[in-house]
Amino acid sequence: MKNAITMLTSVIDTICNSFIITTEDGGVIAIDGGYQQETDHFLAVLKELTGSEKPRIDAWFLTHPHDDHLNNFFNIMENRPDAVEVGRIYLNFPSKGFFEGTVGRDDSAAGTMEDFYRVLPLIADRVRILSGGDELTVGGARFRVLYSQDFEIKGCNNSSLVFRMDLGGGSALFTGDCGREAGEKILRLWGDSGLLDCEICQMAHHGQNGCGRSFYEAVKPEICLWPTPSWLWTNDGGKGPYKTLETRRWMEELGVRENLVNKDGDQRVEM
Repeated sequence: MKNAITMLTSVIDTICNSFIITTEDGGVIAIDGGYQQETDHFLAVLKELTGSEKPRIDAWFLTHPHDDHLNNFFNIMENRPDAVEVGRIYLNFPSKGFFEGTVGRDDSAAGTMEDFYRVLPLIADRVRILSGGDELTVGGARFRVLYSQDFEIKGCNNSSLVFRMDLGGGSALFTGDCGREAGEKILRLWGDSGLLDCEICQMAHHGQNGCGRSFYEAVKPEICLWPTPSWLWTNDGGKGPYKTLETRRWMEELGVRENLVNKDGDQRVEM
């Protein structure tokens, strides 16, 4: 296998955050996975990348509890457990009660947490909770967590794990659905450290209404990974309520060398 990031397309052209990372020494890492309709494609790509009929994922990162990030994972754990061997599962979720409260109200996330609690007995021995500042190594990939949930910042998207990966001489930043408020905290914590400066950046919240421009100015990416369906990429032909076109303009002004968008199929970057 090669040191590479593969961003998977959505087979139903919807929002989907799904990544598989491979390392030269045989490590395999997954991030989120999309809706359950993505399962067959996810497993097919995993088999292709590993050359194995029953692949092993050494580490599976779950950024935050929204269906478009986790339902594929739930589907595999419950209904396709023999299709893949899964090692550690890394996450840091607020409680269902947090999403039912006034500050963090999010009925969708509360429903996803119910699904998580249902699946938890199947995976509990493999779950590890990550916090900001944690570091871990999977194969040749080194991860450093820059942000985990802050109960004073409302919204499920703002509970996304944000982490940097160094692999094969390159660096990548994964942001989940990180919002503006969490992005501003990350800037305060890490802005002067140099750790935000990454060659590759996954665009937060599918490339719209996520982190602010100042966040991306600190990252200074050369390559942007957009987990963005066709209708969101164009803001429904310029008629929708989304902010994708604004974010695209930022990246153009920042001199990004390459924008890879999963609306165009699976995207792969070697490192």
